[in-house]
Amino acid sequence: MSEKEIQAKIKDGDLRKAFDAIVDVYSERLYWHVRRFTLSHEDADDLVQDIYIKIWNALPGFRGDSSLFTWIWRIATNTALNFLAKAKLRSALSLSSYTAEADRIIDSDPWFDGDDAQRRLSKAIAHLPAKQRTVFCLKYYDDLTYEEISEITGTSVGALKASYHIATEKIKEDL
Repeated sequence: MSEKEIQAKIKDGDLRKAFDAIVDVYSERLYWHVRRFTLSHEDADDLVQDIYIKIWNALPGFRGDSSLFTWIWRIATNTALNFLAKAKLRSALSLSSYTAEADRIIDSDPWFDGDDAQRRLSKAIAHLPAKQRTVFCLKYYDDLTYEEISEITGTSVGALKASYHIATEKIKEDL
């Protein structure tokens, strides 16, 4: 089902069918988007469930001011960033390093199916500050335009370009 068809179902008040279509259309892509933030299969699964609950609860209020995709990705990105903030807080309270914990998660993840280069890239991305990680993942993995990322993050295109450039430089340095 296309985004326009889903939006028509929302507009017609057929929220159940619209929601089912959202799950069908975006499930895998949403999972991988969240997984890039959480690094863990289990955390990504939990967060995707939370995201779908948020989408379901917010669906009646969707006005169509932005595309359905950017609306969903904004919910997902904010949920993932909140998760990261809480994880960093837990890490600080336990006096462990968040980046060391991220490296441990990547190294011990039984669901990771990449080679050593992919593992090193995942670690380099995990070491980025949240804003740079967000921009990098949305641009590099999701292949979004800066304008779409701007809609999702509420950040200017110029600032996004700068963040992406800095992120890529940090990743190059880390690799």
